[in-house]
Amino acid sequence: MDGNGRWAQGKGLPRIEGHRRGVTSVRKIVEECTRLGIGQLTLYCLSSENWKRPKHELSMLMTLLEQFVIEERAEIMRQNIRFSTIGRRDGLTDSVLAEIQKTIDLSSSNDGMKLCLALNYGSRGEIVDAVKQIAADAQAGKIAVEDISEATIDEHLYTAGSDDPDLVIRTAGEMRVSNFLLWQISYAEFWVTQKCWPDFREPDLHTAIRDFASRDRRYGGLNEPTTSP
Repeated sequence: MDGNGRWAQGKGLPRIEGHRRGVTSVRKIVEECTRLGIGQLTLYCLSSENWKRPKHELSMLMTLLEQFVIEERAEIMRQNIRFSTIGRRDGLTDSVLAEIQKTIDLSSSNDGMKLCLALNYGSRGEIVDAVKQIAADAQAGKIAVEDISEATIDEHLYTAGSDDPDLVIRTAGEMRVSNFLLWQISYAEFWVTQKCWPDFREPDLHTAIRDFASRDRRYGGLNEPTTSP
């Protein structure tokens, strides 16, 4: 969800106004993804690197996040969404964490789209945390080193139990991975738009999905043309 601050600055507005407008995009895109039957949506809301931003902006972001979780709780339930987060919880305020947990608990029995917010998330940190836990398990005799596999790593990531993403959408023309789900997006398709996140709407989502559907996903192999006998 890139470009909130740039969108605001381009209009002569405070950066926080871009984040407020970005929340509107979140609401619209979440509802449209639910309507389209998409199984899982992960939104990169706050990276572990974002703490380098000015303190007043971070404070406003915490306020916006808390308001969003509270205000959208009823919609999450109405749309049968199962809500979750990934990332390290240190740094998030106690009130934000409390509201997040309320929504996680309330929606835990929902069986519709999985909505995951990446908060204070960094993929390198996620992998480090997974390696530490696997090493601790090996030291405790819970797992043999020779039995460690890709599945073992999957099971120790923040995203354990979730499917790997098929499509990564980047707004504001960003062409980087930006420390996002490095392990999980190994075979994901990327779609980039020059639009900043506050301007991203349902037709843009439809365009991204149509483009994704037209691609030949080979996963390292070859899709040979079918010939008649």
